Amino acid sequence: MVEPLPQPPKDLLDFSGLSAELLHQILETARWMKRDQYRGAELAGKSLALIFEKPSLRTRTTLELAAYQLGGHAVYLDQKQIGLGQREPVRDVAKNLERWVDAIAARVYKHETVAALAQHAAVPVINALSDRTHPLQALADLLTLQETFGRLSGLRLAYIGDGNNVLASLLEAAPLVGLEIVVACPEGYDPDPQLMRQAGATLLRDPHAAVQGAHAVYTDVWTSMGQEAEAERRRRDFAGFTVTPELLRHAGPDAVFLHCLPAHYGEEVTEAVVHGPQSRVFDQAENRLHTAKALFYHLLG
Repeated sequence: MVEPLPQPPKDLLDFSGLSAELLHQILETARWMKRDQYRGAELAGKSLALIFEKPSLRTRTTLELAAYQLGGHAVYLDQKQIGLGQREPVRDVAKNLERWVDAIAARVYKHETVAALAQHAAVPVINALSDRTHPLQALADLLTLQETFGRLSGLRLAYIGDGNNVLASLLEAAPLVGLEIVVACPEGYDPDPQLMRQAGATLLRDPHAAVQGAHAVYTDVWTSMGQEAEAERRRRDFAGFTVTPELLRHAGPDAVFLHCLPAHYGEEVTEAVVHGPQSRVFDQAENRLHTAKALFYHLLG
């Protein structure tokens, strides 16, 4: 059993306020919970509001199960039910929910929305995805890499594709765990330059050069939810950035493939890669549950 830290942060909107010690503790707790298939009562009598502007398979399922397996209860609230920011201001939703629940997790289009929930709610708020960051996914990614290689420090991760929210969270986490990141994307889709500098990351335009010497090759969809109008242009701009078995061969036989899912086969990745021997994408999906439980244990338990 891992002892929780005495003063965790109130909210988890990104990794900017997260210490290396707490991140290490969350990952160690997730490993212990996964190994022992842990069920507990840390959230007994506690409830979690799940605000979802976007649809979800992994995030909703794992958050609900994480609360349940620690003795708590989750209440699912989609945009049709509450009209966040439309039927009712974000501030008012926060002020209502803080009277009923012990924490809020929000999967939203705009990062400003989850930030406003955290600002106005007295209870902890967890970012379950925004256009800026996706810390819950990064936690599962780090656990998957740690399980695969027995360490995080010194690993080289090649990220191929859009400089999006998933990459932003990995860049935030990189200096906390000693991860080296090389990014390959077309011009116009670069990640936040400040995050790149803080992570000491490298930006390239050639995916083949980026994967050289990589322990892991990561990609994500070219068109995220809310960007559907840009889909055709993005497919043209990202031509040549598909992760294929041939590209993986440039990374070496021991490299693993990561993807946060869902995958758009034939665009950012081929089906042969996702279901191939180097793929760890379903380990990542499983680890969304264990890392969510570990986060609840430290933030709410």
